[in-house]
Amino acid sequence: MEELKPIKEGKVREIYDNGDSLIMVATDRISCFDVILKNDVTKKGTVLTQMSKFWFDMTEDIVPNHMISVDVKDMPEYFQQEKFDGNSMMCRKLKMLPIECIVRGYITGSGWNSYQENGTVCGITLPEGLKESDKLPEPIYTPSTKAEIGDHDENISFEQSIDVLEKEFPGKGKEYAEKLRDFTIALYKKCADYALEHGIIIADTKFEFGLDEDGNIILGDEMLTPDSSRFWPADSYEPGHGQPSFDKQFARDWLKENEHDWKLPQDIVDKTIDKYLQAYKLLTGKDL
Repeated sequence: MEELKPIKEGKVREIYDNGDSLIMVATDRISCFDVILKNDVTKKGTVLTQMSKFWFDMTEDIVPNHMISVDVKDMPEYFQQEKFDGNSMMCRKLKMLPIECIVRGYITGSGWNSYQENGTVCGITLPEGLKESDKLPEPIYTPSTKAEIGDHDENISFEQSIDVLEKEFPGKGKEYAEKLRDFTIALYKKCADYALEHGIIIADTKFEFGLDEDGNIILGDEMLTPDSSRFWPADSYEPGHGQPSFDKQFARDWLKENEHDWKLPQDIVDKTIDKYLQAYKLLTGKDL
């Protein structure tokens, strides 16, 4: 069997050309602060793929998505190996839009830092007197540019997102920017409400969208995974400080507090995947 090579490798995903579709493989790599760590986190890729499938299925009524199948039997023979089973998704080909669509329902992370400085997050003025991790009166849309591996994404205003899209799609910038914002908020509200009923607060997340061959906006990439979102346990939520989380914040915190060579100790790796698996079970009601 001929070995296939990915046409693109991201920090975590590898993408293979499959003629009129793509096969996206979520690896067990983990990245923090835009650096790929030297550890693999076993089963992480499977959690990301299966959790994305769960959300894609739930939100088809809001916006179509790129998922075709997560069953390797639907894929070429090369993908019918154990290492691809569970962590691979066959997807529609899209022209990806150059905006990361970030939505924040709670104030934390870089948003909290910005608010402390000047009362705003990405140019949006927020009410006075918020505490760290407070729920915002309404979710806010704070887009960013997409960076190459090794660079940092740059937060931009909604107006700047129009300019970015207009440059690439003359005459369509405002229309696309408004649709991205509206889809992002609608997806977040539906999924955050569902998650809260199942014991998880989705503090913030990011979505990516592309265009199909007819110019329709389609949800792509991953969706509401612990890699692309902040998940907090609802039963211990307490504003006024940082929250424990079900995502890679656990790994980030260790890296911030310890000397390292971009390598985590095994007990931190084990605790990290345990967080991912706990989140998957709470949200889907199933063990992976």
